[in-house]
Amino acid sequence: MDELDMLLEELALNSASTQTTPDEVYSGLTRKENKTATSNVYSDLPAPVAAPVSPDSPTKELESILEDLLGLGQEDPASSTTPPSLTQKQSVKKKTERKEEEAGGSGITAASPTKASNTTSKTDTIDDLLGGLSSDLEKLGVRTAAKGHCASCNKCIVGKMITALGKVWHPEHFVCAVCKMELSTAGFFEREGRPYCHKDYHQLFSPRCAYCKGPILQNILTALDQTWHPEHFFCTHCGCLFGPEGFLERDGKPYCCTDFYQLFAPKCSGCGESVRENYLTAANGTWHPECFVCADCLKPFTDGCFMEMDGRPLCTVDFHSRQGTLCGGCGEPITGRCISAMERKFHPEHFVCAFCLRQLSQGIFKEQKGKPYCSTCFNKLFV
Repeated sequence: MDELDMLLEELALNSASTQTTPDEVYSGLTRKENKTATSNVYSDLPAPVAAPVSPDSPTKELESILEDLLGLGQEDPASSTTPPSLTQKQSVKKKTERKEEEAGGSGITAASPTKASNTTSKTDTIDDLLGGLSSDLEKLGVRTAAKGHCASCNKCIVGKMITALGKVWHPEHFVCAVCKMELSTAGFFEREGRPYCHKDYHQLFSPRCAYCKGPILQNILTALDQTWHPEHFFCTHCGCLFGPEGFLERDGKPYCCTDFYQLFAPKCSGCGESVRENYLTAANGTWHPECFVCADCLKPFTDGCFMEMDGRPLCTVDFHSRQGTLCGGCGEPITGRCISAMERKFHPEHFVCAFCLRQLSQGIFKEQKGKPYCSTCFNKLFV
């Protein structure tokens, strides 16, 4: 602009002067001859000049508003020499001039404000400029209707927006209720009408694992009135995961079947192994049915009767055998009267002569090689 002003001043001075020296005429002719030698057919035409832009055109107003916005964005309150109210006055003045132009046809003159309030914030000034920009854009045919009010800041939404939870939001205002992270490009969870990011939602509301106390994000296992990660529900004793056989509980803790029976089940008095299912209680002990047999002959008690000696079950025969109460004649147990002879016991009816088989009822007999004989037979055979 300074160079253009200087050129205009020189032209004005040249046109005003009427006297020229001979040297100037000669030099002018020389320049004219040289110029004629090198000129083309368009040399006499004036240079093209850009058409001036009307100050009232929408383009001019739009450029003016954009310049004001840029000036507000670059303004440094500490170093600026122009008071903040000056910018506002300029904005108000421009808006007043536009109102006067619009009202000129009807003969109504809008009164301009005499003084702007010093307490108006920069945000209000920007809002005024944006309002004027929207008005000018609508004059140019650009639609700038608001899309609703942001559920966070309650201001109109003109540009991009997000629809969530039955409301509309500015993208930068749709954030996690805890950490304030933007959720416009990430998934979210809803709780009581408030949005949460994945991490905070699980941290606050997901069920907790009874073992690690951490939140359960995916698969959940419920047992013993608690929730668990599937990989954290294992045997308390051996640490192995439970198979198809399931688990058994003791004092609120889970155990696999093997460890549970090994630790807590009664032991069989016959084989020493854990008793899991059917069992018998006898002789002050617990038994597998197949392990409850005579301790001497290992035969089962078919009649259900057994005798006990030293904590061990015995059949009747083995019990009397140990007691020495088996009949020396028939080999059966003696449960009533008996005769003791030759370090053995006999049923009275089974104590007979080994030769004639007559009962030795009077108790008189003679012994030969561990056998009893009556006197008559003994004399015949051995005397």
